[in-house]
Amino acid sequence: QVQLVESGGGLVQPGGSLKLSCVGSGFPFNKYLMQWHRQAPGKEREVVASISSASGVINYVPSVKGRFTISRDNAENTVYLEMKSLKSEDTAVYYCHAPTSNLWGQGTQVTVSS
Repeated sequence: QVQLVESGGGLVQPGGSLKLSCVGSGFPFNKYLMQWHRQAPGKEREVVASISSASGVINYVPSVKGRFTISRDNAENTVYLEMKSLKSEDTAVYYCHAPTSNLWGQGTQVTVSS
């Protein structure tokens, strides 16, 4: 079955940390560029971070640079998003995305609130 399954979201206080995971199946994960996107209430979905197939090229949206880290483990078909120093404006549903096949995960809610 071709799918992406995210996990790791939750409620965290400002300044806290979370690590999201996304497991891919049914496609050649190790050959695919992978991305994390997010969509906050009332806002358009935006790409947060991307990582090339062999982790050689990594990009971040400016608002998360220095706080978020994207990584991948091709042996486990998993891409991660480690989030530190979280702010209320990071509150959103976070989605894993494989652009090559336009695959999307179901999303995981991240809420930053005291």
